[in-house]
Parts: sequence; C-alpha cells; structure tokens
Amino acid sequence: MKGFDPKFRDFPDYIVGITKEIWEDRGLATLHEYYAPNIVVRMPGSVSTGNQGVIAATAATLAEFPDRTLLGEDVIWSGTPEDGMLSSHRILSTATHLGDGQFGAATGKKLVYRILADCHAKNNAIDDEWLIRDNGAVVRQMGWEPKEYTRDLIAREGGPEACAKPLTPDNDLDGPYQGRGNENAWGQRHADLLRRMMKADMTAVTSEYDRAVQSEYPGGATGHGRDPVDRFWMSLRASLPSAKFTVHHQIGRDDPNMPPRSAIRWSLHGKHDGWGCLGAPTGADLYVLGISHAEWGELIGGEIKLRREWTLLDETAIWKQILLHTGDL
Repeated sequence: MKGFDPKFRDFPDYIVGITKEIWEDRGLATLHEYYAPNIVVRMPGSVSTGNQGVIAATAATLAEFPDRTLLGEDVIWSGTPEDGMLSSHRILSTATHLGDGQFGAATGKKLVYRILADCHAKNNAIDDEWLIRDNGAVVRQMGWEPKEYTRDLIAREGGPEACAKPLTPDNDLDGPYQGRGNENAWGQRHADLLRRMMKADMTAVTSEYDRAVQSEYPGGATGHGRDPVDRFWMSLRASLPSAKFTVHHQIGRDDPNMPPRSAIRWSLHGKHDGWGCLGAPTGADLYVLGISHAEWGELIGGEIKLRREWTLLDETAIWKQILLHTGDL
C-alpha cells in the first residue's frame, strides 16, 4: 500500500480500521490525517467541503449517539495505491439516542441501521466521499414516519429558506476523483440488471435474482424471496417514471474466500410524476442518490444468481425535496 501507513495490511483494513479509530476509539483528531483538508462530502441531505466540517459533524453525531458502533460488513473496492482507490464500504451501525441533536430531543431509543459510503483515498487520506445513511430506518425506530420527521426537521433548521438543502446536480461539487470503477464482469452484470429494471423490464427479477434472495432496503426493510425485490424497485420507478437513471460508478470483485461481489452508485433525477412509494404525484423535481451492493453465487449448477442485495437511499432527503416544492410545511 504505497503512500499508506504500514500498519494497514490492505485497503479494506485501512477503511475498516480508520472508521473504528475515528468513531469508536474517539480519534476525532485523526481526521486531520485521514481526511484531506478540502475533502468533498456528499450526502443526500447536504454537500460540504473541508475536514473541519467533518470533524464538527462527527462530534455532533457522537454527542447524540455516544455508544455508536460501526461494524464493517464489506469493502468493495477498485483502483491502486499509486493512482488512488475507491472503497464502497457497507456498515451496520448500532446506537442509542442519548443526546439532543439532528434527530430531535433524546428518546433513549436503541437503533440498528446501515450506511453505504463510497470513499476515494490516496496517500493515507480520503479526499472525496458519497455517503448514504438509512435515515428512514433511524427515524422509524424513533417513532416517526420519514415525511413527518422531515417536516419537523425543516422547522428546526429555520424554515424552507434557511434549512440545509439536499444534494442535487446544481449544488454538487467536483472532487478529485473522476474514476468510474473497474471493468470486472460482476459490476457490469449488476449495472445491466439495474438498467433493465429501470427500463421497466421486471422479468429481470426472475432471471437474475435467486429464488431465496435476501434483500436489505431503505427503512431497515429485510426481505426474503423475489417479491420484496420486485415491490421495491417497481414502486421506486413508478414514483419517478420519467426520471433519468444514471450509473455513476461500478465495481466488481473476485476475492479469495469471498463470494463474487459488486457495488453500484446510481441516481434517479426527474419529476415526481407517478404513483408509487412516494404517494400522490407532486411534480417536484427530485434527485435520488442510491448505492447498491450485491453478492452472487451458484446454488444450482449452471445458474449464477444474485443471492444477497443491499440498496440504500435517504427517504428523508427525498421528502425534503417534495415538501420544499409543495410548501406543505
């Protein structure tokens, strides 16, 4: 790992290791080393630059959730230490809502939720990031529905003019990473699958997903079998039938002692002009950032299928765009 601290055995060890060091070991000061001074951080709910902002946000989150753990489930990555590497890091987080903060007055609720984060690293520092936290799962475990929570959040942030604005192509910022991933066949197969479903070819669910597929979707929704897969992707596309679907980044990997895996970062951008998971059409212009992970395998000889899928988007950021458009505050 040229340019990286020799204590890290490989890139997944670096990503998992610094995450624990920063959050669980309270090494916030290490963000000066591990995050570049001008890092660009994109979340569906906001865009920010600079590691000082990252440090402040990390401290605020730890004040609200002081016992938070971040369990690294997988790191799907591409690139080289010399040119820079992109990790798609899947995290299962546990936390107790013990402090007041972004999610309102402390509730004492114990939470379990996922995060998917794409991070570009070079010379021992992360300088570009796309991060999606399953805020739908967080707020539901606190007793909110995402729409009502988001309405309350807008008010607490000072109203529609003052509140933090969700990520869109108009306010996105260019960072140093301009790569598109790698050309591994598993990433290509995954990207092709998503494109088929976004073109309303839902026969892809039967042809590509294992009959016993396990799915993990926004809101902490765990599914088994093909029906939850069909419902999730169908209802999302039905809400945004004319929106443009774009694959921004794709990675596939074949690693020893691991199943074939893939990671796709994608977006939907367009009008909320259909009936689906977002209810009655509002005409709001929506930007939905998503990240999907998949594991592939051959349970029956000659039939390689998608056996486990994880997809995240931020429901609260979507509802914020809708509420700011409709004025239903």
